[in-house]
Amino acid sequence: MGSGEVHEELILHCTDDAFYLEPVSPPGQPIMVIDRVLCEVAVQDNKGQVPLGASRKTVYGVLGMIRLISGPYLILVLKRSKIGTLHRQTIWKLDAVDIIPFSRSTASLTAEQKMYNDKYLTLVQQALSTPYFYFSYTYDLTHTLQRLYYTAEDFLQMSLHERAEQRFVWNQHLMQDLILHRDAGRFCLPLMHGFVCIKQCSINGEWFTWSLVSRRSVYRAGTRMWTRGVDKDGAVANYVETEQIVEFRDFRTSFVQTRGSIPLFWKQDPDLRYKPPPTLTNDNHEEAFGWHFESQVMLYGRQVAVNLIDQKGSEGRLQEAFNFHVANSTRQMVKDNVKYEYFDFHHECRKMRWDRLSILMDRLVQDQETMGYFLLREGVVLREQDGVFRTNCIDCLDRTNVVQSMLARRHLQNALTTMGVLKSNQKIEDQVSFEHLYKNVWADHADIISIQYSGTGALKTDFTRTGKRTKMGLVQDGYNSAVRYIKNNFLDGDRQDGLDLLLGKHLVTSAEGAASPCPLRDTRDPRLLLLPFAFFFSLLMVFACVLLPSELNSFTLLSLLFWASMVVAASLLTLRQGRQLVNAPKLCSVPLSGLSNGEDEKRS
Repeated sequence: MGSGEVHEELILHCTDDAFYLEPVSPPGQPIMVIDRVLCEVAVQDNKGQVPLGASRKTVYGVLGMIRLISGPYLILVLKRSKIGTLHRQTIWKLDAVDIIPFSRSTASLTAEQKMYNDKYLTLVQQALSTPYFYFSYTYDLTHTLQRLYYTAEDFLQMSLHERAEQRFVWNQHLMQDLILHRDAGRFCLPLMHGFVCIKQCSINGEWFTWSLVSRRSVYRAGTRMWTRGVDKDGAVANYVETEQIVEFRDFRTSFVQTRGSIPLFWKQDPDLRYKPPPTLTNDNHEEAFGWHFESQVMLYGRQVAVNLIDQKGSEGRLQEAFNFHVANSTRQMVKDNVKYEYFDFHHECRKMRWDRLSILMDRLVQDQETMGYFLLREGVVLREQDGVFRTNCIDCLDRTNVVQSMLARRHLQNALTTMGVLKSNQKIEDQVSFEHLYKNVWADHADIISIQYSGTGALKTDFTRTGKRTKMGLVQDGYNSAVRYIKNNFLDGDRQDGLDLLLGKHLVTSAEGAASPCPLRDTRDPRLLLLPFAFFFSLLMVFACVLLPSELNSFTLLSLLFWASMVVAASLLTLRQGRQLVNAPKLCSVPLSGLSNGEDEKRS
């Protein structure tokens, strides 16, 4: 095992006083001992100190520890599945975790504390069950191929958690108590959230590995409606780095793109309306906007900001503000390195004219040729990527994924031709088997990234899968939109709390629910629930008045008018109290409306 690698298989020995984590292979390796009473962690030489009567279980990695009301919990990889091999290193997907309490009993807790502790535990389990988390015991999955190539020689001697890109390590907070010990590196398994697909492909009888890796940022992580825009440090919501990789013989190539929310202070608070309008807040946009793009330029080089939102209405105001701040930035790095490219996706492609996306692709062709892509042969760099397309729509999901897949196809066309897989007169679109695979992987990618942010699969994936818009695709989009509405209004507060808990934005104390109130406590007036009940009951009575009577008479007509007026009144009153009825996050406190910069920092 190399010095930077993580133990792949461990035996967990449990006693009343301690956890013992013993590597399976090679034998004789040091073991990790965690005191369940003092919560101390030590890495010791294996001298047979594991008690004979200890229970034992096979686990596949240590993700860390989290403290809840009843005390710390140890989080371990219980089940995993192999995704494939990237750069000759195995990549795994997390399938199930085991969350084990240090405390052997909750008898010391009050009934209220037990209830809240169970709620916290459910939130952690829910966050860790969001598809998908990935890891490798031997490969740093958080870095792009180009970043890895230019690291220092001593980089590979560091443990995986030390050399990982912190933006994409989702269990960094969980590992805090473990990484304090200098010998714990081989037990700390960094976890990445996003999408990984690795496929063995063949064109013209030549076999190559095609991979798609998307890395979600932990900064300003959250759910669709509750986490929008930028924070004061320049981190944006739903930020994802996507890398397309091809390995063929002694060639390796990659092409990197990013997506992220419009880097201004804006919000779109759920209030039971189907689509609450996005609105800009009265914050200092210039500073956060500048921090965002300066960090992006330093990380990736030149930025081509592809904005796909509507040109009219509330989205239009966001578009104008985005354009204004690019054109009028006072920061030289932004002036010199950020190009704004606007394309009203919905307007240009209305009436299912998706062929008009070629207009945008033609406008971006010169930028893509200029920024290039990373190409390595036998350890020698033939090309470098200098710059990225930073694509966004309002959610950075559906429209964004369509455009990213088209830019990635252009890279693939150039790279496969350069490497000799494609002949000079051949196009990817004509390789039927590979084209089918390509479209479906990008559609799967859209669905997973969308589930992670919005709670449902992506819209418009019929175009990604088939190359055209279909009526069945419109029906599926309608279904996903309805489910999004329900989840964003009635479920996403808990999802946001789970993410905030997992990432350490809220630290639980043992006093919650006893000496101090627990933030999970629901402070809403329960009488408000009568409003939606009145709406649905009135609607039911309207249907009854229409369907049940055998003949229409004045009494039936009056009843219908009465209950119809009740439906209208109840719906208006329900919408008026919409902000109080939605499932809002509780851990990182106040809703986004009315936040100042300082308050917003608590959420981001």
